[in-house]
Amino acid sequence: MARIRIGRKPRALVRRVLLLIVLAAGSHAFAAPRKSPLLNHPAPPFARTALTNERISLAGLRGRVVLLNFWATWCAPCQVEMPRFVAWEDKYKADGLSIVGVSMDDSAETVHSFLRRKKLNYPVVMGDEKLGLAYGGILGLPVTYLIDRHGVIRARFQGDTDLDAMENALQRLLQGN
Repeated sequence: MARIRIGRKPRALVRRVLLLIVLAAGSHAFAAPRKSPLLNHPAPPFARTALTNERISLAGLRGRVVLLNFWATWCAPCQVEMPRFVAWEDKYKADGLSIVGVSMDDSAETVHSFLRRKKLNYPVVMGDEKLGLAYGGILGLPVTYLIDRHGVIRARFQGDTDLDAMENALQRLLQGN
């Protein structure tokens, strides 16, 4: 088999391209809060029926800190977050936290089956394109918004997220900072 030789200049170019690819991929490893045009603005209102048949509305959660998590059953990073969200629901509910999951799956049946296995302790509603667009377009999952007690979006996290940073932001909102 013949070997292809790359000269010095093309080799440097290849290294730079590979470095850019690694840096771009690595930037999603632990995503920090993302800038969004929705930050520091009222969260888009919505009302949906949860898969447990309870009515969930953002207006009905006013006075509580809301962690609004867009996810899907096929999303591995989404599944990594869920046990922490379950723990936070238990830990911070009395302090005023409400977690709402928004499944972006196409089938409620698929989500019901998934939820039976995961045993989430917070409500899940079905999302759609309209709700996703209202929240700036949900192009990658997971996407999580932290909404303060007045209904204002204070943080947005997307992708593999540093859950400790998310919890710190959540604690600040619960304390009123």
